[in-house]
Amino acid sequence: MKNESSLPHIVIVGAGFGGLHAARAFKDKPVRVTIIDKQNFHLFQPLLYQVATAGLSPQDITYPVRGILRKQKNIEFRLTEAKRIDTHSKMLLSTCCDIPYDYLILAVGGVTNTFGMQDITDYALGLKSLHDASSIRNHLLRCFELASQSQDIEEQRSLLTFVVVGGGPSGVECSGAISELIRLVLSKDYPHLDIGIARVILLEATQRLLPGMPEDLSQATVEALQKKKVEVRFGAQVTGFDTIQVTLKDGSVIPAQTLIWAAGVKAAELVEKLDLEHGSHGRVKVLPTLQVPGHPDIFVIGDAAFLEENGHGLPMVAPVAIQQAQHAAMNILNSIRCQPLQPFKYHDKGSLATIGRNQAVAYIGGLKFKGLFAWLVWLVVHIMQLIGFRNRLVVLVNWAWDYFFFDRALRLITPEK
Repeated sequence: MKNESSLPHIVIVGAGFGGLHAARAFKDKPVRVTIIDKQNFHLFQPLLYQVATAGLSPQDITYPVRGILRKQKNIEFRLTEAKRIDTHSKMLLSTCCDIPYDYLILAVGGVTNTFGMQDITDYALGLKSLHDASSIRNHLLRCFELASQSQDIEEQRSLLTFVVVGGGPSGVECSGAISELIRLVLSKDYPHLDIGIARVILLEATQRLLPGMPEDLSQATVEALQKKKVEVRFGAQVTGFDTIQVTLKDGSVIPAQTLIWAAGVKAAELVEKLDLEHGSHGRVKVLPTLQVPGHPDIFVIGDAAFLEENGHGLPMVAPVAIQQAQHAAMNILNSIRCQPLQPFKYHDKGSLATIGRNQAVAYIGGLKFKGLFAWLVWLVVHIMQLIGFRNRLVVLVNWAWDYFFFDRALRLITPEK
C-alpha cells in the first residue's frame, strides 16, 4: 500500500451535483481527494422555487457535505472559496490557503445571467441560491402585507403583480407555484384583500415554453398555466426594471414591484476569468474527454463546461453535470493507470417540469406524459433524488399537508443580512 502522501491528489471545486458525484466516484480508489466549496452544504437546486413560495424550508433541500462524504476515507472537505488557478505550479489559490493538485475538476456550476443589464442585476430577484429563494419568499409576503395596508387600488395592483422572466423549467415552475400560493393559500390569509387584482405574468422572449420538450408538451404547459391564472406572454423581451415597472423591448411597460429573473445562467466567475477559450454563457470549451485544451490535468464539468453535441452545446442541467462528473473521474483514473481516455457522450434520460397541483409534463425515453401521471412521476423522482432520509420524509409530509389542506406553514418573513 502506497504512503498516503504519495497518492495522486485530486482537487474538486464545488459541492453541487457534479462535484459530489465526482467525489463519490473516487471512493476506495488509490487517490487522495480534496473537495472545496464556499458553503458547507449541498443544495438541491430543483426545489429552490418551493422555498421561494413557502412550500419548503431551506433545511429541507440541503445536506451537510461532511455528512454526505463521512464514510469515504480518502476524502477531505475544506470550507473555502477558490479564487484563482496557477496552472504553471499546479496550485489552486483559495481564500484560506493554496492547495496543490495533480488533477483538478472544476464543478463550479452557474450563476444568474442578466445579460449585462445593470438594473436587472440590482433590482430583480434571482433564483440560484438559498438566499435568493428566501428573499423571494420574504418579498412576496411583504407585498401582500403592504397591499393589505394600502387604500390606493393602483398601488395594490402594482404590489400584487408578480412578473417572472424565462420560459424554462425554473420560470414555469416558479410562476405556477406563485399563482397557487396566491389563489389557494394567501387568499385565506387576507380575506379583506381583493385577490382578484393579483396577477402572475410569465414573460418569454421566444415563441414557446420549455424548448427542450416536444412542441405539444410546450403547448400543454401554456394551457395548464393559463388555467392556474398565469398570464403567458411570448416575444416579450425585458429591457429594464426600476422596482416600479418592467420595461419591454417594444416600449410597453408593466406596473409591478416584483421581477423574478429565471431567464438565464452563465458560468461562475472563476472559469470566466480563466485565460482560455470560452463558448456560450462564459463556459470553458473542453475536449471530448472533458479536459481543458493545453491542460490535460484540468477537467471542467457541468454548467462551467462547453461541449458540443450535434452542433449544439450541452444544456446547463443537473443530469449533464452528474454524467460528466462520473466520466471525468473515470478518465482521471485512466490517466493515472496510463490507459486511454474516453470521449464523453451525453445520454438524455428525459426531462420533467411541474406546473403545480396535479399538473406536470414529462418526456422520458421518447414517451410523452402530461397531467396527473406526469406530476406523480415528478414527485417520485424528486423525492428519490433528495439526499438523506429525513429530508425525503419532511418534504413528503410538507407536500402531503399542502395537497390535502391547501396550506403552507412556512409563510414567514425572516430577517435578511
